[in-house]
Amino acid sequence: MNTNQRRNASLPIKRNLALIYTLSLIIAILMAAASVTGLLYRAVIYSTDNLLQSFASNDVVNLFIGLPILLGSMWLAQRGKLIGLLFWPGALFFVLRNYIVYVFAISHNVAFLLHLTLVTLSVYTIIGLIASIDGKAVQQRLIGSVSERVAGGVLTGLGLLFFLMAISTIINVLVSQTPTTETELAHHVADFLIAPSWGIGGVLLWQRKELGYVTGLGLLFQGSMLFIGLIIFFLLQPFLTNDSFVLSSVVVVFVLGLICFIPLALFVRGVISSRSSSLV
Repeated sequence: MNTNQRRNASLPIKRNLALIYTLSLIIAILMAAASVTGLLYRAVIYSTDNLLQSFASNDVVNLFIGLPILLGSMWLAQRGKLIGLLFWPGALFFVLRNYIVYVFAISHNVAFLLHLTLVTLSVYTIIGLIASIDGKAVQQRLIGSVSERVAGGVLTGLGLLFFLMAISTIINVLVSQTPTTETELAHHVADFLIAPSWGIGGVLLWQRKELGYVTGLGLLFQGSMLFIGLIIFFLLQPFLTNDSFVLSSVVVVFVLGLICFIPLALFVRGVISSRSSSLV
C-alpha cells in the first residue's frame, strides 16, 4: 500500500475519491480562468456599471479566498486529515453559491457558459463527495466532541433567515414589480437555492444525525468564508470601481460574521480534540 492509499484508508470514506479530486481540480482551474478573464476583460464581461461594481471585486475574492480554500481542503484531505475532508464540501458550496449569482446576473456573453459549467460541476462534485463519506464513522468520531446544538442552531437560524429574506424579495419583485437590480435579484435567487441546505444541515446536526456531522463543518466554513469574502469585497471596491469605502459596512458584516466564526472555531476545536485527533 503506497502513501496515498494509507492516507485515504485513514479517512472515513466509502469509495475512492480519485474522480472527486479530478473534478475539484477542474473546478479550481475553471474558477481561476473565469476570475482572471473577468479582471482582464472587465469592460467586455461586465458591460454595465452595476455589474462591474458587483463582480470585479468578487473575482479577486474568488482568486484569493475561493481558490485557496478549495485547494487547501483537497490538500488536507489527501494527507489523510479529517478536517480537510469535512471542509471540502464547504469550499465547493462556496464556489456553487458564488457562481449561481454569476449565472443569474450575467447571461448575455460567452462567460455565461463558463459560469454555468462551474455551477453544474460543483453540484455534481458536492453530491459525489458527500455520498463518498462514511457518515456513521464521522458520527462516531465526533459525537460529543463538537458543539452540535450551537452549530446546528446557528446553521438553522441563518438558513431560515436568508431563505425568508430571499423569498420575500423574489415575491415582491414578481407580484409588486418592485424595482431591483439584476445583481441584487441574483444574490437572492442564490440564497433561495442554497439557504435550505444550511437549515437542513443545522437540523440534522442538532439531532446528531450522520449527515449533520458530515455537512455541518463544511456549511459553517462556507458561511464564514462568505462573510470574510464580503469584507474583502468592500475593501477592494474603491480600488477596482468608483464606489467609495464605507467602514460601517465592514463593521456590520464582521459583527454578523461572528455568528458563523464562533461556532466554526468551536467545531474545529472539537474535531481536533476528538478521540480520533490522530486522524485530523
